[in-house]
Amino acid sequence: MGEVVRYSYRLRPGATAERALIAEWHRCRFLWNEAVHQQRSGRRPTFGALSRLLTEARARCAWLRAGSQVAQQQMLRTYGQALSSSFGVRDRGRPRYKARNRSLPSLEYTTRGFSILEGQLVLPKGVRIPVVWSRELPSKPTSVRVYRDSLGHWYASFVVRRSAPSATDARGGIGIDWGVSTTATTTDERYDLVYLGHRKRCSAELAKAQRRMARRCRKKGIAPSNGYKEARREAARLQKKAARQTQHDSRMWARDVVASHQLIAVEDFRPKFLAGSTMARKSADATIGTVKRELIYRAKRAGRQVVIVAPAYTTMTCSSCCARAKQQLGLSERIFRCHTCGNTDHRDRNAARVVLAVAERGHTSVDDVRHLQPPPG
Repeated sequence: MGEVVRYSYRLRPGATAERALIAEWHRCRFLWNEAVHQQRSGRRPTFGALSRLLTEARARCAWLRAGSQVAQQQMLRTYGQALSSSFGVRDRGRPRYKARNRSLPSLEYTTRGFSILEGQLVLPKGVRIPVVWSRELPSKPTSVRVYRDSLGHWYASFVVRRSAPSATDARGGIGIDWGVSTTATTTDERYDLVYLGHRKRCSAELAKAQRRMARRCRKKGIAPSNGYKEARREAARLQKKAARQTQHDSRMWARDVVASHQLIAVEDFRPKFLAGSTMARKSADATIGTVKRELIYRAKRAGRQVVIVAPAYTTMTCSSCCARAKQQLGLSERIFRCHTCGNTDHRDRNAARVVLAVAERGHTSVDDVRHLQPPPG
């Protein structure tokens, strides 16, 4: 059967096609906001109820009929999925209104709403958009998502099915401890992911663009100038460049780790508490959460054994004798010394070995993700 994946390509829409996409996005955004209004009014709208309301609204309103019914139905379907996934969660997790100036356009089309002719993406109402085919599609796409990023670039993300790559034979395990100076410290030094600081290298250019934004920013209610828009676009370009470089390095590192190990023990590190510390900028640039998700996704797809270990006491436990220190180590202490057996090791390396030891002692199966506690001292 293979696996379902997404293939993304750059789009080159002309002025007419871009205006049509923006107009379609405003129709879909209007329907999303109406669904949010109903939900906040005390009703719980389902996809069936929203579809009936859409049919009635299109019969009355010519503005909605001018758009694609497929894109509008997919927007309501996406809203229904978001609402069902947030059921039982506080209002903070519920779908919110999509503002006109702050939300980025995103449109979904199923097979009866798009086609590919002569290398171009053909959408309803005669919209044709050239596609930059950087690689071939492995199969006929079942749906496509057309969206615009913060730089104003348009992309098409096709859902296709491809044959699953055969996983290579691997033995042994690896433990991973997350940090800031070194993003990922492993039990094997060859697989450490060092903090590369891509955003730090372009910080001077980014600060210059942000100062231009601050100088040219107008009061609320006044349209921004072209100089402000240009400076904002330059700052977004620099930030996206650094994010792409970090993402590429993370994917290459995760690929090497998954290809060489059967057991992957990952510390369940939550970097949220670093947001209020002096290391907030560095931790945000390292994107520990993104790296962890990429590693787990690739490991599960390759059929590796993934174990997520709770981070409690991993820094205080000796990887040699499993004795636990009585006092917590300060952040400035980078060397772990065990007073029971005399073992001395790097703080993060010792924690990675503890994570691996906890995973090896637990009983897990392939593709299972379990939360395990470290052994008592």
